[in-house]
Amino acid sequence: MAERTYRIHIAAELAGVRVELIRAWERRYGVLTPRRTPSGYRVYTDRDVAVLKQLKQLTDEGMAISEAAKLLPQLVAQSELERAANGPLANPRANAEAWSESVFAAAQAYDQQGVKDVLDTMMAALPPLKAYDEVLTPLLRAVGERWHAGALSVSQEHLVSQVVRERLVSLLHAAPPGRHRHAVLACFPDEEHEMGLLGAALRLRYLGLRVTLLGQRVPASDLGRAVMALRPDFVGLSTVMDRGETAFEAALSQVKQALPADIPVWVGGAAARSHRAVCERLAVHVFHDEADWEHLAGA
Repeated sequence: MAERTYRIHIAAELAGVRVELIRAWERRYGVLTPRRTPSGYRVYTDRDVAVLKQLKQLTDEGMAISEAAKLLPQLVAQSELERAANGPLANPRANAEAWSESVFAAAQAYDQQGVKDVLDTMMAALPPLKAYDEVLTPLLRAVGERWHAGALSVSQEHLVSQVVRERLVSLLHAAPPGRHRHAVLACFPDEEHEMGLLGAALRLRYLGLRVTLLGQRVPASDLGRAVMALRPDFVGLSTVMDRGETAFEAALSQVKQALPADIPVWVGGAAARSHRAVCERLAVHVFHDEADWEHLAGA
């Protein structure tokens, strides 16, 4: 998986440094050389954010930025050593599997507090988006697979899912509030599964967007009224349960008719991926890969 990056205003919030100050430091002292997206936007890595935090600490303690900038090689080396020394980050795949197995062991014993303890340890060790992408998302997928295979009971599946949802909501509450562009997110009118929608909200918040999250089972008429009042830059829909092409097209058509024609609509989830042709016919975009998130952030 590619290294997580952040746009400049998100990096500034995470590091506690003003955007204007970051640009001045780059221009005058060359403290960082951010990457550029295909659209030309600066993006910063977790290492860049760590360096910015160290520079801020030094300047807060009274050191001139011109002197702090001379320490940049040491700051970068220190950041890399700290990241390498951190066990969960040193081998994220192995640790993700270990965390997941610990969760399943607790679930088998109906130990919900044990599930909470494992996930809290994981979240303390990983940045929010890594926690979501590398642990929580694969864990939810594995929970579903084990339930279908009969390795988890319904109560055990619910026991884990409830804790994961709580942690997702906590990550979302702690995410940057967003300063530009606005997304309204909702599930299909008959969709009860909202984990993917929460994950989409989290990702968009870290891309700098303002998000209005309406959740599961949102009637088309209610969604339409909300969108008319808010006039967001786009609407994002989630649909997981596949009830067949006819039902999918009927639900999506109903939602489209309730929304203003000039506001783009994106849809994600397993059912959407199964019915791409219907989405194309109704002029609805389907979430596909990382490029789509960048497009929504900068379009």
